[in-house]
Amino acid sequence: MFLRFFTELKAAKVPVTLKEYLMLMEGMDRSVIDRKVEDFYYLSRSVLVKDEKYLDRFDVVFGHVFKGLELLQAEQIKDIPAEWLKRLTDTFLTEEEKKQIEEMGGFEKLMEMLQERMRQAQQQGEGEGDDEDGDENRRGNGRNFPIGANGYHPEGIRIGQDKGRHGKAIKVWDKREYKNLDDQVELGTRNIKVALRRLRKFARVGQPDELDMKGTIKETANKGYLDLVMQPERRNTIKVLLFFDIGGSMDSHIKVCEELFSAAKTEFKHMEFYYFHNCLYEAVWKDNRRRHAEKIETWDLLNTFGKDYKVIFVGDATMSPYEITYPGGSVEHWNEEPGAIWMDRVAQHWNSVCWLNPTPQRHWDHTPSIGLMKQLMGERMFPLTLEGLDAAMRELVRGGGPTSIRPLLS
Repeated sequence: MFLRFFTELKAAKVPVTLKEYLMLMEGMDRSVIDRKVEDFYYLSRSVLVKDEKYLDRFDVVFGHVFKGLELLQAEQIKDIPAEWLKRLTDTFLTEEEKKQIEEMGGFEKLMEMLQERMRQAQQQGEGEGDDEDGDENRRGNGRNFPIGANGYHPEGIRIGQDKGRHGKAIKVWDKREYKNLDDQVELGTRNIKVALRRLRKFARVGQPDELDMKGTIKETANKGYLDLVMQPERRNTIKVLLFFDIGGSMDSHIKVCEELFSAAKTEFKHMEFYYFHNCLYEAVWKDNRRRHAEKIETWDLLNTFGKDYKVIFVGDATMSPYEITYPGGSVEHWNEEPGAIWMDRVAQHWNSVCWLNPTPQRHWDHTPSIGLMKQLMGERMFPLTLEGLDAAMRELVRGGGPTSIRPLLS
Protein backbone atom coordinates (compact mmCIF):
# COMPACT_ATOMS: atom_id res chain seq x y z
CA MET A 1 0.00 0.00 0.00
CA PHE A 2 2.84 2.42 0.84
CA LEU A 3 4.60 1.74 -2.46
CA ARG A 4 1.32 2.34 -4.31
CA PHE A 5 0.95 5.60 -2.41
CA PHE A 6 4.39 6.69 -3.62
CA THR A 7 3.79 5.74 -7.26
CA GLU A 8 0.40 7.47 -7.38
CA LEU A 9 1.94 10.65 -5.99
CA LYS A 10 4.46 10.49 -8.82
CA ALA A 11 1.65 9.92 -11.32
CA ALA A 12 -0.15 13.00 -9.95
CA LYS A 13 3.04 15.00 -10.64
CA VAL A 14 3.80 15.64 -7.00
CA PRO A 15 7.63 15.89 -7.00
CA VAL A 16 8.47 13.14 -4.49
CA THR A 17 11.80 11.31 -4.53
CA LEU A 18 12.96 7.87 -3.47
CA LYS A 19 15.05 9.44 -0.73
CA GLU A 20 11.95 11.05 0.81
CA TYR A 21 10.02 7.79 0.55
CA LEU A 22 12.81 5.91 2.36
CA MET A 23 12.86 8.62 5.01
CA LEU A 24 9.13 8.10 5.55
CA MET A 25 9.62 4.33 5.84
CA GLU A 26 12.45 4.88 8.34
CA GLY A 27 10.17 7.04 10.44
CA MET A 28 7.54 4.32 10.40
CA ASP A 29 10.11 1.67 11.40
CA ARG A 30 11.25 3.79 14.34
CA SER A 31 7.63 4.40 15.44
CA VAL A 32 7.95 8.18 15.49
CA ILE A 33 4.13 8.37 15.38
CA ASP A 34 1.27 6.42 16.87
CA ARG A 35 -0.50 3.91 14.67
CA LYS A 36 -3.22 6.29 13.62
CA VAL A 37 -4.21 7.31 10.12
CA GLU A 38 -4.29 10.96 11.16
CA ASP A 39 -0.73 10.85 12.46
CA PHE A 40 0.47 9.08 9.31
CA TYR A 41 -1.26 11.70 7.17
CA TYR A 42 0.62 14.57 8.79
CA LEU A 43 3.93 12.71 8.86
CA SER A 44 3.77 11.73 5.19
CA ARG A 45 2.63 15.20 4.17
CA SER A 46 5.52 16.87 6.01
CA VAL A 47 8.08 14.45 4.54
CA LEU A 48 6.85 14.15 0.95
CA VAL A 49 5.45 17.59 0.10
CA LYS A 50 8.03 20.33 -0.39
CA ASP A 51 5.78 23.07 -1.77
CA GLU A 52 2.33 24.00 -0.48
CA LYS A 53 0.95 24.26 -4.01
CA TYR A 54 1.05 20.44 -4.13
CA LEU A 55 -0.92 19.96 -0.91
CA ASP A 56 -4.26 19.60 -2.66
CA ARG A 57 -2.91 16.98 -5.05
CA PHE A 58 -1.42 15.14 -2.09
CA ASP A 59 -4.80 15.12 -0.34
CA VAL A 60 -6.53 13.72 -3.42
CA VAL A 61 -4.02 10.87 -3.75
CA PHE A 62 -4.06 10.15 -0.01
CA GLY A 63 -7.84 9.95 0.02
CA HIS A 64 -7.81 7.65 -3.01
CA VAL A 65 -5.14 5.25 -1.74
CA PHE A 66 -6.38 5.04 1.82
CA LYS A 67 -10.07 5.13 0.91
CA GLY A 68 -12.28 3.93 3.73
CA LEU A 69 -9.89 4.97 6.48
CA GLU A 70 -10.82 7.92 8.62
CA LEU A 71 -8.37 10.82 8.37
CA LEU A 72 -9.63 13.11 11.04
CA GLN A 73 -11.54 12.59 14.23
CA ALA A 74 -14.50 14.85 14.84
CA GLU A 75 -13.54 17.61 17.19
CA GLN A 76 -15.53 18.01 20.35
CA ILE A 77 -18.38 20.44 19.77
CA LYS A 78 -19.26 22.83 22.52
CA ASP A 79 -21.56 25.69 23.24
CA ILE A 80 -24.09 25.74 20.41
CA PRO A 81 -26.06 28.98 20.99
CA ALA A 82 -29.68 28.09 21.66
CA GLU A 83 -30.86 31.46 20.42
CA TRP A 84 -29.85 30.47 16.87
CA LEU A 85 -32.27 27.58 17.01
CA LYS A 86 -35.06 29.64 18.54
CA ARG A 87 -34.67 32.37 15.95
CA LEU A 88 -35.28 29.98 13.06
CA THR A 89 -38.26 28.18 14.60
CA ASP A 90 -40.98 30.24 12.95
CA THR A 91 -39.40 29.77 9.54
CA PHE A 92 -38.60 26.07 9.39
CA LEU A 93 -41.18 24.40 11.63
CA THR A 94 -44.85 23.78 11.08
CA GLU A 95 -47.45 24.32 13.79
CA GLU A 96 -47.60 20.57 14.37
CA GLU A 97 -43.83 20.37 14.80
CA LYS A 98 -43.84 23.31 17.21
CA LYS A 99 -46.42 21.47 19.28
CA GLN A 100 -44.17 18.40 19.37
CA ILE A 101 -41.32 20.58 20.60
CA GLU A 102 -43.39 21.95 23.45
CA GLU A 103 -44.52 18.46 24.46
CA MET A 104 -40.95 17.21 24.88
CA GLY A 105 -39.72 20.21 26.82
CA GLY A 106 -38.75 22.88 24.27
CA PHE A 107 -35.35 23.96 23.03
CA GLU A 108 -33.83 24.01 26.51
CA LYS A 109 -34.46 20.27 26.76
CA LEU A 110 -32.94 19.79 23.31
CA MET A 111 -29.73 21.58 24.30
CA GLU A 112 -29.46 19.49 27.48
CA MET A 113 -29.81 16.33 25.39
CA LEU A 114 -27.11 17.58 23.02
CA GLN A 115 -24.64 18.22 25.83
CA GLU A 116 -25.32 14.77 27.27
CA ARG A 117 -24.92 13.25 23.80
CA MET A 118 -21.47 14.83 23.39
CA ARG A 119 -20.35 13.60 26.84
CA GLN A 120 -21.39 10.07 25.94
CA ALA A 121 -19.60 10.25 22.59
CA GLN A 122 -16.39 11.33 24.27
CA GLN A 123 -16.56 8.45 26.77
CA GLN A 124 -17.54 5.51 24.60
CA GLY A 125 -16.80 6.49 20.98
CA GLU A 126 -19.05 6.94 18.01
CA GLY A 127 -18.72 3.60 16.23
CA GLU A 128 -19.80 1.00 18.77
CA GLY A 129 -23.01 -1.00 19.00
CA ASP A 130 -25.17 0.14 16.11
CA ASP A 131 -26.85 -3.12 15.31
CA GLU A 132 -30.31 -2.18 16.58
CA ASP A 133 -32.53 0.87 16.42
CA GLY A 134 -32.04 1.41 20.13
CA ASP A 135 -28.30 1.76 19.65
CA GLU A 136 -28.88 3.99 16.66
CA ASN A 137 -30.97 6.35 18.77
CA ARG A 138 -28.40 6.26 21.56
CA ARG A 139 -25.70 7.32 19.12
CA GLY A 140 -27.81 10.09 17.62
CA ASN A 141 -28.38 8.47 14.24
CA GLY A 142 -31.97 7.20 14.79
CA ARG A 143 -34.66 8.55 12.57
CA ASN A 144 -36.63 10.12 15.40
CA PHE A 145 -33.72 11.27 17.51
CA PRO A 146 -33.28 15.07 17.37
CA ILE A 147 -29.48 15.06 17.47
CA GLY A 148 -27.06 13.50 15.04
CA ALA A 149 -26.16 13.11 11.40
CA ASN A 150 -29.09 11.07 10.11
CA GLY A 151 -31.95 11.92 12.48
CA TYR A 152 -35.32 13.14 11.29
CA HIS A 153 -37.02 15.27 13.90
CA PRO A 154 -38.56 18.76 14.05
CA GLU A 155 -35.93 19.79 16.60
CA GLY A 156 -33.01 18.20 14.76
CA ILE A 157 -29.45 19.47 14.79
CA ARG A 158 -27.00 18.10 12.24
CA ILE A 159 -23.42 17.53 13.37
CA GLY A 160 -20.50 16.10 11.43
CA GLN A 161 -22.16 15.20 8.13
CA ASP A 162 -21.33 16.79 4.80
CA LYS A 163 -24.97 17.13 3.71
CA GLY A 164 -28.44 16.67 5.11
CA ARG A 165 -30.51 13.56 4.51
CA HIS A 166 -33.95 14.91 5.34
CA GLY A 167 -33.57 18.70 5.13
CA LYS A 168 -35.12 19.20 8.60
CA ALA A 169 -32.03 20.22 10.57
CA ILE A 170 -32.44 23.64 12.14
CA LYS A 171 -28.73 24.44 12.17
CA VAL A 172 -25.79 22.94 10.34
CA TRP A 173 -22.77 22.78 12.61
CA ASP A 174 -20.01 21.31 10.51
CA LYS A 175 -16.31 21.91 10.50
CA ARG A 176 -15.49 22.32 6.83
CA GLU A 177 -12.12 22.06 5.17
CA TYR A 178 -11.92 23.71 1.76
CA LYS A 179 -9.32 23.37 -0.97
CA ASN A 180 -7.42 26.23 -2.56
CA LEU A 181 -8.10 26.63 -6.26
CA ASP A 182 -5.28 25.45 -8.51
CA ASP A 183 -4.31 28.27 -10.90
CA GLN A 184 -2.16 25.90 -12.96
CA VAL A 185 -5.11 23.97 -14.40
CA GLU A 186 -4.94 23.64 -18.17
CA LEU A 187 -8.03 25.17 -19.72
CA GLY A 188 -10.35 22.94 -21.64
CA THR A 189 -10.92 25.90 -23.99
CA ARG A 190 -9.09 29.14 -24.54
CA ASN A 191 -12.41 30.90 -25.14
CA ILE A 192 -12.54 31.85 -21.46
CA LYS A 193 -9.39 33.90 -21.95
CA VAL A 194 -10.85 35.48 -25.06
CA ALA A 195 -13.95 36.52 -23.12
CA LEU A 196 -11.87 37.99 -20.30
CA ARG A 197 -9.87 40.05 -22.78
CA ARG A 198 -12.85 42.33 -23.22
CA LEU A 199 -11.94 43.72 -19.82
CA ARG A 200 -8.90 45.68 -20.93
CA LYS A 201 -7.62 49.20 -20.65
CA PHE A 202 -4.15 49.65 -22.09
CA ALA A 203 -1.69 52.36 -21.12
CA ARG A 204 2.02 52.90 -21.41
CA VAL A 205 3.49 53.42 -17.97
CA GLY A 206 6.85 52.78 -16.37
CA GLN A 207 10.36 52.77 -17.83
CA PRO A 208 10.78 53.33 -21.60
CA ASP A 209 12.27 49.95 -22.49
CA GLU A 210 10.42 49.12 -25.73
CA LEU A 211 11.35 50.35 -29.20
CA ASP A 212 8.86 52.82 -30.66
CA MET A 213 9.14 51.94 -34.33
CA LYS A 214 6.95 54.75 -35.68
CA GLY A 215 8.63 57.32 -33.47
CA THR A 216 12.08 56.08 -34.51
CA ILE A 217 11.28 56.34 -38.24
CA LYS A 218 9.84 59.82 -37.81
CA GLU A 219 12.77 61.17 -35.79
CA THR A 220 15.32 59.53 -38.09
CA ALA A 221 13.68 61.13 -41.15
CA ASN A 222 13.54 64.55 -39.47
CA LYS A 223 17.12 64.53 -38.19
CA GLY A 224 18.85 62.72 -41.02
CA TYR A 225 20.50 60.15 -38.77
CA LEU A 226 19.35 57.14 -36.80
CA ASP A 227 17.57 58.26 -33.65
CA LEU A 228 16.13 55.43 -31.57
CA VAL A 229 12.95 56.33 -29.70
CA MET A 230 11.96 54.17 -26.73
CA GLN A 231 8.59 53.92 -25.00
CA PRO A 232 7.11 52.15 -21.95
CA GLU A 233 5.60 48.74 -22.52
CA ARG A 234 1.89 48.76 -23.31
CA ARG A 235 0.15 47.09 -20.37
CA ASN A 236 -3.36 46.24 -19.35
CA THR A 237 -3.99 48.58 -16.42
CA ILE A 238 -7.30 47.03 -15.39
CA LYS A 239 -7.30 46.11 -11.70
CA VAL A 240 -9.41 43.14 -10.65
CA LEU A 241 -10.65 41.77 -7.33
CA LEU A 242 -11.91 38.18 -7.45
CA PHE A 243 -14.02 36.70 -4.65
CA PHE A 244 -14.54 32.92 -4.84
CA ASP A 245 -17.27 31.11 -2.94
CA ILE A 246 -15.65 27.89 -1.74
CA GLY A 247 -16.92 24.69 -0.17
CA GLY A 248 -20.35 23.12 0.22
CA SER A 249 -22.43 23.20 -2.95
CA MET A 250 -19.53 24.85 -4.80
CA ASP A 251 -17.57 21.59 -4.73
CA SER A 252 -19.40 20.46 -7.87
CA HIS A 253 -18.18 23.58 -9.70
CA ILE A 254 -14.48 23.32 -8.82
CA LYS A 255 -13.33 22.53 -12.36
CA VAL A 256 -14.90 25.53 -14.06
CA CYS A 257 -13.79 27.82 -11.21
CA GLU A 258 -10.20 26.61 -11.55
CA GLU A 259 -10.33 27.23 -15.29
CA LEU A 260 -11.62 30.76 -14.68
CA PHE A 261 -8.99 31.35 -11.99
CA SER A 262 -6.19 30.13 -14.26
CA ALA A 263 -7.35 32.31 -17.15
CA ALA A 264 -7.77 35.38 -14.91
CA LYS A 265 -4.24 35.07 -13.54
CA THR A 266 -2.94 35.01 -17.11
CA GLU A 267 -4.99 37.93 -18.38
CA PHE A 268 -4.89 40.36 -15.44
CA LYS A 269 -1.52 41.49 -14.14
CA HIS A 270 -3.14 43.50 -11.37
CA MET A 271 -5.37 40.93 -9.70
CA GLU A 272 -6.09 39.98 -6.10
CA PHE A 273 -8.29 37.10 -5.02
CA TYR A 274 -10.03 36.08 -1.80
CA TYR A 275 -12.27 33.27 -0.61
CA PHE A 276 -15.60 33.42 1.20
CA HIS A 277 -18.36 30.91 1.95
CA ASN A 278 -21.91 31.40 0.65
CA CYS A 279 -22.14 35.14 1.33
CA LEU A 280 -19.71 37.95 2.03
CA TYR A 281 -19.41 38.81 5.73
CA GLU A 282 -16.96 40.71 7.91
CA ALA A 283 -13.91 38.63 6.92
CA VAL A 284 -12.44 36.73 3.96
CA TRP A 285 -9.28 34.65 3.58
CA LYS A 286 -6.49 33.82 1.12
CA ASP A 287 -5.61 30.28 2.19
CA ASN A 288 -8.36 27.80 2.95
CA ARG A 289 -6.07 25.70 5.11
CA ARG A 290 -5.50 28.62 7.46
CA ARG A 291 -8.80 30.39 7.06
CA HIS A 292 -9.61 30.22 10.77
CA ALA A 293 -6.24 31.64 11.83
CA GLU A 294 -5.49 34.13 9.04
CA LYS A 295 -8.68 35.99 8.24
CA ILE A 296 -8.67 39.34 6.48
CA GLU A 297 -11.17 41.96 7.57
CA THR A 298 -13.53 43.01 4.78
CA TRP A 299 -13.22 46.58 6.02
CA ASP A 300 -9.48 46.38 5.26
CA LEU A 301 -10.24 45.51 1.64
CA LEU A 302 -12.66 48.42 1.35
CA ASN A 303 -10.00 50.76 2.72
CA THR A 304 -7.12 49.30 0.67
CA PHE A 305 -8.41 48.87 -2.87
CA GLY A 306 -9.54 51.97 -4.73
CA LYS A 307 -12.76 52.57 -6.62
CA ASP A 308 -11.03 51.81 -9.92
CA TYR A 309 -10.95 48.07 -9.17
CA LYS A 310 -13.32 45.77 -11.06
CA VAL A 311 -14.95 43.36 -8.59
CA ILE A 312 -16.09 39.86 -9.58
CA PHE A 313 -17.89 37.46 -7.27
CA VAL A 314 -17.94 33.80 -8.29
CA GLY A 315 -20.45 31.57 -6.52
CA ASP A 316 -23.68 29.63 -6.92
CA ALA A 317 -25.51 31.84 -4.37
CA THR A 318 -27.25 28.69 -3.12
CA MET A 319 -27.92 29.01 0.60
CA SER A 320 -30.62 29.77 3.11
CA PRO A 321 -32.01 33.29 2.58
CA TYR A 322 -31.29 33.88 6.28
CA GLU A 323 -27.57 33.75 5.49
CA ILE A 324 -28.08 36.90 3.43
CA THR A 325 -30.70 38.85 5.35
CA TYR A 326 -30.29 38.12 9.08
CA PRO A 327 -27.56 38.60 11.69
CA GLY A 328 -26.32 35.19 12.77
CA GLY A 329 -27.47 33.63 9.52
CA SER A 330 -24.07 32.22 8.63
CA VAL A 331 -23.75 28.45 8.98
CA GLU A 332 -20.21 28.79 10.34
CA HIS A 333 -20.10 31.65 12.82
CA TRP A 334 -22.16 34.37 14.42
CA ASN A 335 -22.16 37.30 11.99
CA GLU A 336 -23.09 40.54 13.70
CA GLU A 337 -24.41 42.06 10.47
CA PRO A 338 -26.35 40.45 7.61
CA GLY A 339 -24.45 39.53 4.48
CA ALA A 340 -26.68 41.91 2.52
CA ILE A 341 -25.22 44.86 4.44
CA TRP A 342 -21.71 43.87 3.34
CA MET A 343 -22.84 43.48 -0.26
CA ASP A 344 -24.29 46.98 -0.04
CA ARG A 345 -20.96 48.34 1.18
CA VAL A 346 -19.23 46.68 -1.75
CA ALA A 347 -21.72 48.23 -4.19
CA GLN A 348 -21.24 51.65 -2.58
CA HIS A 349 -17.45 51.51 -2.68
CA TRP A 350 -16.63 49.96 -6.06
CA ASN A 351 -18.18 51.30 -9.23
CA SER A 352 -18.02 48.06 -11.25
CA VAL A 353 -19.26 44.85 -9.60
CA CYS A 354 -20.73 41.68 -11.06
CA TRP A 355 -21.52 38.10 -9.97
CA LEU A 356 -20.72 34.98 -12.02
CA ASN A 357 -22.94 32.00 -11.19
CA PRO A 358 -21.89 28.47 -12.30
CA THR A 359 -25.43 27.16 -11.73
CA PRO A 360 -27.26 26.86 -15.09
CA GLN A 361 -29.47 29.91 -15.52
CA ARG A 362 -32.58 27.80 -16.13
CA HIS A 363 -32.41 26.68 -12.49
CA TRP A 364 -32.06 30.13 -10.91
CA ASP A 365 -35.79 30.62 -10.36
CA HIS A 366 -35.96 27.47 -8.24
CA THR A 367 -33.58 28.81 -5.56
CA PRO A 368 -34.84 31.85 -3.58
CA SER A 369 -31.35 32.88 -2.45
CA ILE A 370 -30.19 33.22 -6.07
CA GLY A 371 -33.04 35.59 -6.82
CA LEU A 372 -32.28 37.57 -3.68
CA MET A 373 -28.57 37.87 -4.46
CA LYS A 374 -29.36 38.86 -8.03
CA GLN A 375 -31.49 41.71 -6.68
CA LEU A 376 -28.72 42.75 -4.30
CA MET A 377 -26.31 42.86 -7.26
CA GLY A 378 -28.64 45.18 -9.17
CA GLU A 379 -29.40 42.38 -11.67
CA ARG A 380 -25.68 42.14 -12.48
CA MET A 381 -25.55 38.36 -12.08
CA PHE A 382 -24.40 36.38 -15.10
CA PRO A 383 -24.11 32.64 -15.78
CA LEU A 384 -20.59 31.26 -15.80
CA THR A 385 -20.71 30.42 -19.49
CA LEU A 386 -18.87 31.94 -22.43
CA GLU A 387 -21.87 34.12 -23.24
CA GLY A 388 -22.27 35.04 -19.58
CA LEU A 389 -18.59 35.92 -19.29
CA ASP A 390 -18.80 38.10 -22.36
CA ALA A 391 -21.83 39.95 -20.97
CA ALA A 392 -20.19 40.34 -17.55
CA MET A 393 -17.00 41.81 -19.01
CA ARG A 394 -19.03 44.28 -21.07
CA GLU A 395 -20.88 45.30 -17.91
CA LEU A 396 -17.63 45.83 -16.00
CA VAL A 397 -16.17 47.91 -18.84
CA ARG A 398 -19.32 50.00 -18.98
CA GLY A 399 -19.53 50.41 -15.21
CA GLY A 400 -22.61 51.81 -13.63
CA GLY A 401 -21.55 53.85 -10.69
CA PRO A 402 -22.27 52.91 -7.09
CA THR A 403 -25.67 51.34 -6.51
CA SER A 404 -27.37 51.30 -3.13
CA ILE A 405 -29.28 48.15 -2.25
CA ARG A 406 -30.51 49.34 1.13
CA PRO A 407 -34.11 49.79 -0.05
CA LEU A 408 -34.19 46.01 -0.61
CA LEU A 409 -33.32 45.43 3.06
CA SER A 410 -36.24 47.40 4.47
